[in-house]
Amino acid sequence: MPKKAQPGSIFAPRSGWRARLAPVLMVLAAACEERDRLTFPDPGDGIGPVTTIDQPDGARTIDRDGVDTVYFFVIGGNQSFPPYRPSPPSDTVPFGVPISTSGRSGQTMLVQIHGVDTRGNQGGVSTRRIIVR
Repeated sequence: MPKKAQPGSIFAPRSGWRARLAPVLMVLAAACEERDRLTFPDPGDGIGPVTTIDQPDGARTIDRDGVDTVYFFVIGGNQSFPPYRPSPPSDTVPFGVPISTSGRSGQTMLVQIHGVDTRGNQGGVSTRRIIVR
């Protein structure tokens, strides 16, 4: 004859608590398995590349996040240069700007160069004025 609970006591058959514990143990076992860890991308320094113009044929753009593109603008001349994209992006990009001054005696030209890093941050514009004599 099955045992009956006495009034005021808590009684559960042995098989009942095992049945309730089994799903909890399965959830805990699943939680202990190897899973992807949260990772956060490196935000970089948030500052764009620095461009240095030592002379028209010797310049460089530097950024520790990597330089994606270097842009060139020549004002006062009839020259233009396409953007330069190093492949693969590098943290130091040396370059030269071949500016023609032929037939421009007495004129002033303005060269502006800036870079954009691999995270999309634009650096400040480096400017040089060329007076053709």
